[in-house]
Order: sequence, then structure tokens, then C-alpha cells
Amino acid sequence: MLPQPRDDRRLVEEPLRADACAARDHLGEIDLYCANAGIARNGGPDAAEQDWADSWQVNVMAHVRAARLLTPAWLERGSGHLICTVSAAGLLSMVGSAPYSVTKHGALAFAEWMALTYAHRGITVQAICPQGVRTGMLDGSDPRAEAVLGPGVIQPEAVADAVIEAMADGRFLILPHPEVAGYYAGRAADPDRWLHGMNKIQRRIEA
Repeated sequence: MLPQPRDDRRLVEEPLRADACAARDHLGEIDLYCANAGIARNGGPDAAEQDWADSWQVNVMAHVRAARLLTPAWLERGSGHLICTVSAAGLLSMVGSAPYSVTKHGALAFAEWMALTYAHRGITVQAICPQGVRTGMLDGSDPRAEAVLGPGVIQPEAVADAVIEAMADGRFLILPHPEVAGYYAGRAADPDRWLHGMNKIQRRIEA
């Protein structure tokens, strides 16, 4: 018989709840929440269990917990706005990192579910899906990441500008790198061709 998983929900949600209460005390009700936390762990099936667990907790469950905390009040009020920082990896993939790719797909799926479930009840949900952004996660120290993302890297300010623009029209996908829309469409139209192209990138990195 498998051991039952521990329910550590209270432990991990309490800091978020405390921050939300502090924000409400100082600013009033929360109208907009940006779920921006993210981590990247390299590797494939061989990646450590802790790397997979950490990736799941930060890249997926952080969005879930924020929504769990905020949605009841938003539904009661009939308005609310959740912006999830996902990544182009959630629409496509990321060579060299299965934990990142898998959990970013999960983050996108959760944002989609929130949008299709609550749009008619006044909750707006958007997903930011940039490629390379010059932050601590892409600081130039990883030559593999630089080979894939470096040529098109943008500054955080460019992402912020794209978010502000997209907030005005409420579109679900926010693409600071507009070319990602074409990649996403090509992936859906011809998955085999897209996978072949991604494998070429993988082979180039290995070489």
C-alpha cells in the first residue's frame, strides 16, 4: 500500500495569505494579481526528484494557490484579474529542461482552465509567454540557454510594456516575442516538422 501524501497546504499557503491580508489592509481589495514566480531546473528523466518537485510547486502550484485564495472574493464581487507568468515553453518546449517544459505546460493549462471557467463571471485571466528575458534565470552563465534564447533576448521592461498593452484588450496570450505565435501555429499544424526542428536545435547544442 502506498503511503498517503502529506497535506502541507496550510504551511505553504499561509505566507501568501498573510501577504494578501497586508495588501488589503494598506490598499483595499485586490483587483489584479500577477503570479510571477518561476524556477528552471535542467535535465530530463534523470533530473532529481527534488528538482521535479520544486518545479511543480513553484511553476504550477504557486498559480493554483493564488487563485484559490483570490477567486472566492472575485466571484462575489464579479470582477478580478489574474496574470500568470508562464513562458513560451508552455506553448512550445525548452530543450535541456524537462521539468521546466512540463511544468510550464501545466501552468498554461491552469490559466486556460481559469479563463474558460470564470470569464462569464467577471474574472479576466491572461498568460505571459515570453522567450528569453534578461533576468536572473537568463544571466549569461548557461551557454546552452544562451545558444537557444540569447539571440532574441529582451529586457524586463519590454515584457512590462507588452503586459500593459495586453491588459487594455484582455487577450489571453501575451506574447512579448510576437514570433512565438507563428511557432505555436506551426507546432499545431505540423507537429512532426516542429519536433524535427527542435531536435536540430538539441543536436546543435550537443555538438
